[in-house]
Amino acid sequence: MDDTEVRRFGALFAEFLDQVVQASRLAPPGAESLVERIGSFLGADPIGLPVVTEQFRSFEHATVQLAIDRVVARPNVRHELVGVAGPGREHHALTELLEVGRRHGAFWVGAVDYAAVPVSVDEERTCVRHGLYLIDDGGRSVAVLLRLGNPAHGVPSVLEVLSRSIEDARGWLADLRTERAACNVLRGQVLSFEPSEFEPGVGPVRFHRRPELARADVVLPGDTLDRIERQVVGIASHRQRLTAEGRHLKRGVLLYGPPGTGKTHTVRYLTGALRDFTVVLLAGPAIRFVAEACALARTLQPSLIVLEDCDLVAEDRSFSPFGNPLLFTVLDEMDGLGSDVDVCFLLTTNRVDLVETALAQRPGRVDLAVDIPLPDEAGRRRLLEIYGGGIELSEADVQRVVERTAGVPASFVKELTRRATLLSAARDADGTEASDVHSAAEELLAAQERLTRTLLGAGEPPPAEPPAGAVEEGWFAHPARPGRWVPAGRGYGSFDSE
Repeated sequence: MDDTEVRRFGALFAEFLDQVVQASRLAPPGAESLVERIGSFLGADPIGLPVVTEQFRSFEHATVQLAIDRVVARPNVRHELVGVAGPGREHHALTELLEVGRRHGAFWVGAVDYAAVPVSVDEERTCVRHGLYLIDDGGRSVAVLLRLGNPAHGVPSVLEVLSRSIEDARGWLADLRTERAACNVLRGQVLSFEPSEFEPGVGPVRFHRRPELARADVVLPGDTLDRIERQVVGIASHRQRLTAEGRHLKRGVLLYGPPGTGKTHTVRYLTGALRDFTVVLLAGPAIRFVAEACALARTLQPSLIVLEDCDLVAEDRSFSPFGNPLLFTVLDEMDGLGSDVDVCFLLTTNRVDLVETALAQRPGRVDLAVDIPLPDEAGRRRLLEIYGGGIELSEADVQRVVERTAGVPASFVKELTRRATLLSAARDADGTEASDVHSAAEELLAAQERLTRTLLGAGEPPPAEPPAGAVEEGWFAHPARPGRWVPAGRGYGSFDSE
């Protein structure tokens, strides 16, 4: 076989493959043409009619579906939901489906594609993944293609509205937006943003169960909790009075202090106390979605935006187009919300020294900064009551433990009671006794547990009595370590950071 014959065979084989592919795309016998179905409904040839497209994010899918369901359930609205069949339909816009369908018979009426979409911690909603709504409300007729996107292939989630006039298409979308605002499934939820798996930006949202914490279980000194509640909860409770007198509702609260002292615990209590608030949690890399969080909070107010460990982005410039730390971007987004929006920003940090500069350069974003210190003696006693349920301790034992744990955070006391129970279980005892608690304290305070103490935020326990000629060294070099005694005459620069 010479080269000419090889080329001729190749051309014939390529033509054969094209015919096979073309045949596979043809509608099966008896299938209804998509173009004809839409044309019959609209009373006009759909080719060339205007199409208005509106994109939506994947986490808005359930809300879009609910809004459409509410629209088509109205009195005097007639509708039909049909599917689009044919290979590659999910990659084509509505106009392309119609054009290719007419020219090549590639797309026809088929089954609707559905997806199960989470709408809360315990609930899912069946939503149309790819389907065509034919809707007549008595004043206008529209064909609406609902298509959930495929980020892996760069296909966005869209609504495409085809009608005989562009005004009807735009009017129908505006009507749908009103319904979406009224029935948003994210309203009143506790949620966090997840990064998109295939592209930059927000992916799905994760729902969280709203915490149930009693106020008595928040152990803070003096009137600390009263001050926080007045700023966070009080403004929400008295929003009508404040608005009537021209006071702004937007507020920012910063909780700072050593690790393990109860900042996150306080946030959990506030999240539970604000029952009607939409809560958006931003932690770690998700803090870069603060713009999306602010937009959602504005739509679903009253809202609470929680930015935990904001010191981690105080010097992070990786997401800022102007080279400023990401925290500056966060603070600017806070300032971008109107003063009349009922949105509260709750920030936490273990390193206030890192965020203080950013706050000073963006004044007015945070209205209240509250120090969450290490628990005092009364606080440690209360923490032992909270976490030590089921442990029989005499007053003398309680006092001994409280004295031994001077300078430790709440997380240390919590771990102390758990380790005591483990020690009791290891010796097959029926219950946890005072000896187990004292043994657990010995273990956690022992030299070999230094790293564990650091991870719990405890650092080195101070001696009960200062050595002769010593002075107390306070909080200045390590925010997670309590003050301790050092020889007199040592300067601040000689802090031992082992």
